[in-house]
Amino acid sequence: MRLSMDEEIRTFGELQARLGLLYRKVFPHPLEPRSLVVVPSLTMDAEMLAKVTGVEHYEERLLCMLMLLRLPHTRVIYVTSQPIDPTTISYYLHLLPGIPGSHARKRLTLMSCRDAAIIPLSQKILDRPRLLQRMRKAIGDETLCHMTCFTVTALERRLAVELGIPIYGCDPALQDLGSKSGSRETFRKAGIDLPDGFERLRDEVDVSEALADLKLKNPGLKRAVVKHEEGASGEGNAVFRFDGCPAGKGGLAWVRQKLPEGLTFEAQDESWERYIAKFRQIGGIVESWVEGKDKRSPSVQCRVNPIGEAEIISTHDQILGGPSGQVFKGCTFPAEGSYRLEIQEAGRRVTEVLRSQGVLGRFGIDFVSIPQEDGWRHLAIEINLRKGGTTHTFMTLQFLTDGHFDEASGLYRTPTGQERSYYASDNLSSPMYRGLSPEDLIEISVDHGLHFHASSQQGVVFHLIGALSQFGKLGVVCVADSVAAAEALYHHTVAVLDREAERLHEGRE
Repeated sequence: MRLSMDEEIRTFGELQARLGLLYRKVFPHPLEPRSLVVVPSLTMDAEMLAKVTGVEHYEERLLCMLMLLRLPHTRVIYVTSQPIDPTTISYYLHLLPGIPGSHARKRLTLMSCRDAAIIPLSQKILDRPRLLQRMRKAIGDETLCHMTCFTVTALERRLAVELGIPIYGCDPALQDLGSKSGSRETFRKAGIDLPDGFERLRDEVDVSEALADLKLKNPGLKRAVVKHEEGASGEGNAVFRFDGCPAGKGGLAWVRQKLPEGLTFEAQDESWERYIAKFRQIGGIVESWVEGKDKRSPSVQCRVNPIGEAEIISTHDQILGGPSGQVFKGCTFPAEGSYRLEIQEAGRRVTEVLRSQGVLGRFGIDFVSIPQEDGWRHLAIEINLRKGGTTHTFMTLQFLTDGHFDEASGLYRTPTGQERSYYASDNLSSPMYRGLSPEDLIEISVDHGLHFHASSQQGVVFHLIGALSQFGKLGVVCVADSVAAAEALYHHTVAVLDREAERLHEGRE
């Protein structure tokens, strides 16, 4: 029988209370038995997700969690909307250091809803009682199991209660802290710099007044950005230009007249009618566009662990694209040496605020950084209170090398003390790649040495492999001893794939 909302919330709290003991007694010990349920549900706005090419295969991004099978008594239950190609699974299992693939495969349970609809995976699972029953059976001892998700909403909370296991992630009751408005309010509490702007806006009237007020306050302002309250990879953003805006209070009437055609949307094929309808539904913010030559977009990844400790996990420089450079394309690790410790410190201050409000698990904080005569100025932009585009890339590095992030330097070091960096992208794509199968990709990588070398702890790791044949899209993490070397390896990888894809098409003609 379905629990009432109050009963569900109370039961979820009781389950979450288990995490502290699990974290202290099991997590630190590699030989302790445990189970992990991976539910990579993209429980986000369906209209936004529909704009992401190959989004059907983004559930594969957490396949890096299979690396936990290197722990010999760990079991992983990985659930997806559609079955994952066996070649992709074999590819990941062969990356495991020190564990035969056959041993790991026995401890891996793959389950699928066999449902390609763009609705949250968690909802699909909840709609399938027999699948839930099989998941419970695979879990075994529920006191030694937890669940990991891309994001935690009311759907994931209900799923955790149905399975009787906690989630290593943030209580959905706190999700507003990761909204665009909640982010700005948190930055103020943390005492860190952020762009001038307005939050908790509800419609085009609020947007017009906010834009006009920004211009009145700063007559030299050239642009402002309008953002949906919830969004990912910049898809809910639009830029407004003030070219021709009159000075003084006459700006409001001008903004109202220019607002529809004056916006440039980051999402392809977006329209004012759809954009403002979504804004009315979920709200949003307006803030000043940050101008600056050689502007950077770093981010810091943080975590509050189950015993309440605040941790800095990593820093990245984001690679952005789109009409005005707000769409996430990839990243480099670590962030630029001249400022990575500064954004780490800003990230720690934000993390302490979030920790004090009960946040649990991983999250990211994005900045815009502008060079000044005496260093850099960092403006906090948003908090992603979930896993993000840099989560699986850094976890891949960790699981493959068994190294550690040195917070004092902001560098990652292998067990032998060597530095490791990477260049990563979820958006390596080309129409020519369509038709390449996972088997083709493996053959190409072997023929050209595009694989990860355990001996040197450098090389290439592919992900989003399922999106390759239909969409010509692929993810890649290129690991090397410096960012420059990792970037060179990335461009070499692209050149190889381009040549092989061209040969494939030549052979068809």
